[in-house]
Amino acid sequence: MTENKLQQAEKYILVAVSDNADEAKVSLEELSRLLETANGITLDMVVQKLPNRDPGTYMGSGKAHEIKELVEALGADGIICDDELSPAQIRNLSDILECKVIDRTMLILDIFAAHANTGEGKIQVELAQLKYRASHLAGLGKALSRLGGGIGTRGPGESKLESDRRAINRRISTLSRDIKDMERVRKTTRKKRSENAVPTIAIVGYTNAGKSTLLNRLTGAGVLAENMLFATLDPTTRVCKTEGGQEFLFTDTVGFINKLPHNLVDAFKSTLEEAKYADYILHVLDASDKDAEMHKKVVYDTLAELGITGKPVITAMNKIDSAEADRSLKDLAARVAVNISAATGEGVDKLLYAIEKLLEENRRLIDVVVPYSDGSLISQIHRYGQVVSEEYVENGTKVKAYVPVNIAGLFLEKQSL
Repeated sequence: MTENKLQQAEKYILVAVSDNADEAKVSLEELSRLLETANGITLDMVVQKLPNRDPGTYMGSGKAHEIKELVEALGADGIICDDELSPAQIRNLSDILECKVIDRTMLILDIFAAHANTGEGKIQVELAQLKYRASHLAGLGKALSRLGGGIGTRGPGESKLESDRRAINRRISTLSRDIKDMERVRKTTRKKRSENAVPTIAIVGYTNAGKSTLLNRLTGAGVLAENMLFATLDPTTRVCKTEGGQEFLFTDTVGFINKLPHNLVDAFKSTLEEAKYADYILHVLDASDKDAEMHKKVVYDTLAELGITGKPVITAMNKIDSAEADRSLKDLAARVAVNISAATGEGVDKLLYAIEKLLEENRRLIDVVVPYSDGSLISQIHRYGQVVSEEYVENGTKVKAYVPVNIAGLFLEKQSL
């Protein structure tokens, strides 16, 4: 951040309530990175060790008064709590602290609002925001009057939030219909892809694991890839063609994160379902992150929540060029795991080879002579299959290749005629 931006940036104290101080600190460190992504500054982190969150003030009234003194001493603009707060908790904390009170969900929604670029992404974010606001109107009344812009206010705008609940619900209904229309278009696109016989691979992973960097490395997609959480939100599908002529469709999806707000999961379900309809899952895991094991669990838990189970998983242990990389990291849930660096290209050739070998399991070996009059079939074999040998003979092209089951069926039909 430049000196001018530092002066303008909002400053916050981060607060977590947990009976496990170590886990709380890890979560607060991630919350701090989220705040940095939203162009805010962390002044201090506070962990209140309690077995359960206080229903009235999240952290307990005594701790809340301590935090108020800390806010005044450090000149903070407000606090950010590491969990989603209830309307009563927001209202009570706002009364005690007399400053901004933001929760983890509001912060993530704010980041999504700032990073959504396409029409679909903006609609999904607005829907998630309005659902959150609708459920928190009672608590946000005073809080909104104190916000005055900045973090937590991006998106649908105060005029919508100050309208009555029925108006917000009407807007939610409209946006929900728009998303269903987009989902129908997406289903049509998926159907066309499945008819193409090109294998589809969904890239999933914890936010900032390097998914977009890997997509760019594999396909030259030119997707924004920055060292920040949720740098990209909108799904991108690109073709990758190997040296052997193989074609794959890679789709980048929104990054997962611990405590991902349910409203976001619901709003982005049509986008995340790209993984549900893919043939394979490419899981990108940051091998240099000390919390890689936790990130791995979050990814698989989120996939399970979306009903995405039983698909073959290839795990790319990314960022092995980093000094902090753990090359011994394992993923027992994956069919195969490969150490790579999406940034430098190290190991990417091995990753593509592993994908090709996995695809062979769903292919059939054909050994046929294709008449010269059916040249289009040879083109299909080259595009969708893996050619083992090919030679020109008197009555056509003799080819031995691994091809998708549906293409193998074409040759079986021709042989039966």
